[in-house]
Amino acid sequence: MGEAATTEFWRNIKPIANSFKPGVLPEVYMSDPANSDERYFVPISETVSSRPVWISPQRNMWADILMSKSAGLVNRHYHPHQIFAYTISGKWGYLEHDWTATAGDFVYETPGEGHTLVCYDSPDPMKVFFVVQGPLIWLDEDGKGVAHYDVHDYIAAAREHYASNGIGADYVDTLFR
Repeated sequence: MGEAATTEFWRNIKPIANSFKPGVLPEVYMSDPANSDERYFVPISETVSSRPVWISPQRNMWADILMSKSAGLVNRHYHPHQIFAYTISGKWGYLEHDWTATAGDFVYETPGEGHTLVCYDSPDPMKVFFVVQGPLIWLDEDGKGVAHYDVHDYIAAAREHYASNGIGADYVDTLFR
């Protein structure tokens, strides 16, 4: 149990014994992952990095915190699945849309959308919590697919990054659910 209750009305309720079914992995808990040791942020482009917080190889999905400390560009991409985004800080958007997301903004990206993700100069770094269902198809300037990026590419990049900075390649395995 977390913090002990003092005056809360539920303070005498007992937690469920054996709350996990057999074979179920525990939850992933991280304290303030958006502001953690920057070694956990995996480079995605020259200007943008990503902190994985949950990965499902079986579903080709991940949740991450995308970060850019200055003006940045991820890439032009198309995704055949939905994406969810919640802006923690900074400013970002898509060249193809008429909005700019700032702290507290939510974005639902519909399946079948292609766009160019950019990060604006801002006093605060751009940090966005994304839930991604891959693959992402990298696009050229004409909107034609030139490569793909899915959960397996993400895992490989994270393993390489963590192996090179002292965290250890196996750290990424702790995020698999």
